[in-house]
Amino acid sequence: MILFLINFHPRLEDLFYQSKPILSVLIFTALAMIVHELGHLVAARRCGVPASELGLGIGPRLSGFRLGGIAFNLRVFPVASFVRLDGTVLGERAVQQQLFVHLGGIILNLTVALAAYGTLFGWINLALAVINLLPLYKHDGWKCGVVIMRALLRRKSKPVEWVFTFSGGLVSLIMVDTLLHVFRLK
Repeated sequence: MILFLINFHPRLEDLFYQSKPILSVLIFTALAMIVHELGHLVAARRCGVPASELGLGIGPRLSGFRLGGIAFNLRVFPVASFVRLDGTVLGERAVQQQLFVHLGGIILNLTVALAAYGTLFGWINLALAVINLLPLYKHDGWKCGVVIMRALLRRKSKPVEWVFTFSGGLVSLIMVDTLLHVFRLK
């Protein structure tokens, strides 16, 4: 049916072929986000941390299915992804296991980037891994920093975590600005 419409109207055909690169980036980005969350899920399972949901997107649930006690859901705005882990159980694990769970998505993104080297999907996985390493609030790099700080201090400290959060954001901005200058994108 779609091919009939594209062949029927030449302007639709042009629009379809012009939008293929954009659609490819969007589809590969969504797939890379799912790969990332699967990395966290696999790491959590290996460390005995329960998970209840893997979601692509934010907002109300559009559709989904359950597999092995985990809900896999597609949400209205596919601009983010997440795995809903039992934070209490994760916090009780050894520091190395907590770091492994937080880095699981990055590890799998880097593995896929290497396997798909030279392709658009490979580059998107690499970019997603690098972005998640930045110490931005709620990103994997930030979560790892908080785990390490709590281990060094041997307790939670809201003031220290706030300083880390703000300085991590500043460091991330400086790193992104430097990269833009290095690659002459700014």
